[in-house]
Amino acid sequence: MEPNRPFRWDLIRPDQLGSMLDGVEAPSLSFLDELIECAARVLAQCGDGELYFVGRSVDSLYDLLSGALADTGWADRLHPLPLSLYGLAGQGFNAEELRQLRINLTAEGLAPAELMRGRPTVFVDLVYQGSTFENLYAVLRDWIEDERAQWDVIRRQLRFVGITWRTKTSPNTWRWQQHADFAGELPASAIRNVPLDGWLWSYFGNYQPKTAQSFRRTRWKDADVAEPPRGEEARKALAEAVALVAAAKTPEVRRALATELAKQPAMSERWLRELQVSLRN
Repeated sequence: MEPNRPFRWDLIRPDQLGSMLDGVEAPSLSFLDELIECAARVLAQCGDGELYFVGRSVDSLYDLLSGALADTGWADRLHPLPLSLYGLAGQGFNAEELRQLRINLTAEGLAPAELMRGRPTVFVDLVYQGSTFENLYAVLRDWIEDERAQWDVIRRQLRFVGITWRTKTSPNTWRWQQHADFAGELPASAIRNVPLDGWLWSYFGNYQPKTAQSFRRTRWKDADVAEPPRGEEARKALAEAVALVAAAKTPEVRRALATELAKQPAMSERWLRELQVSLRN
């Protein structure tokens, strides 16, 4: 088996797009300020790690950060992870599906041996009830066991940053990690949440046009996913993504992200202070 991955345009070099966006209405990016705030909080929660943006719901977050950090030492730390493991569809794989999944994850740098590397591995996704994270954890945990990798090392290197629907906090607030069995197997610092306004969470998770179809188990071996989608929805999504990356590369957005980073408690840590300085330069 060979690894398989959905096609993704390199938006740092949009000259490759040709006429793809001809006739597509320019997006407004009305959510930019909220996304910058969210991005700063995600960075602050990553523990100086490698960030993997799971599925499609966090595409805009990945695009913003890839543009803003393109000229920094963090450019190679951002990884889109095309993968759908939501709910029951992320469980009960047959042997062939599991082999293909592991091959695909190996190509993304997520084999058990890689998880023991120096930096933490940080998974980022929109979270409702946490089933995607729980299923991804189960896949990795079984794989680690099969490979007899050092779980005592890896468990200290895994992090899950959930972007949640912002609500008023109270002792009765429902928190997904309190209902996730796997959370008890990890250090308390391994799971962090970043709140996002409900309208924007819903837009990213439910309504935003996407540049590719969901990479579900039925498509893990489908060679067609390597071809660029050219439908109307994909073109609208691509126009928004291109505009977002271009905005993120401007001094104004980089400074705004640096300003938000300065508000985070993790600014007491050297790695985040150095990142902030690189954004201002």
